[in-house]
Amino acid sequence: MTDPAPTANGCLPAAVSITGLGLQLREWNDADAPVMVELFDEPQVDRWTPLHHPFDLAAARAYLDQARTRRAEGRSIQLAITSDGHTALGEILLFVVGPDGPSQGGPYAELAYAVGIRYRRQHLATRAVRLMTDYAYQVLALQQVILRINPDNAASTAVARATGFHITNAAPITRGRSGPLLTWRHQAPEFFPRPSYRDPQV
Repeated sequence: MTDPAPTANGCLPAAVSITGLGLQLREWNDADAPVMVELFDEPQVDRWTPLHHPFDLAAARAYLDQARTRRAEGRSIQLAITSDGHTALGEILLFVVGPDGPSQGGPYAELAYAVGIRYRRQHLATRAVRLMTDYAYQVLALQQVILRINPDNAASTAVARATGFHITNAAPITRGRSGPLLTWRHQAPEFFPRPSYRDPQV
């Protein structure tokens, strides 16, 4: 796991690369725009995320611009999910939210993700969520991480359970067409076992 110099706002690094669990989470670049269209212009992405059909090249470029603006403002990290550091298989996002989290513990991270239809059933989302959750604790020093999941989204519910998140009693929220979203929370452990993130066989 790398820890580059933080941005001027002192919150988020200017660039991030996270390696472990057979994945490399890397920054998006302009050349990825056609791949983003292939990954995100798809019914399940349209149903469960803010990325709606048609998601074409113009939408992909606008999305990249938005990601860079949010990073510069210290609001989010958006990384391509890859197995080789090159071909994007999906995306994972970390949003810094605060100052009061679901348990009034200060700034916290909210994660979101999408995996291309051709790359599902490989536990990519589960592994990416684990890596990004550890990054939120170990590098960003946040105390909790949450997911917001529609109860009808069985795949994301399974990812939440597999990665140690627990459903909370928070009232459901609605975002656009996403329907009611339940809050799942992961609390920072008191001790990190410090696994080797650079071992692709983990």
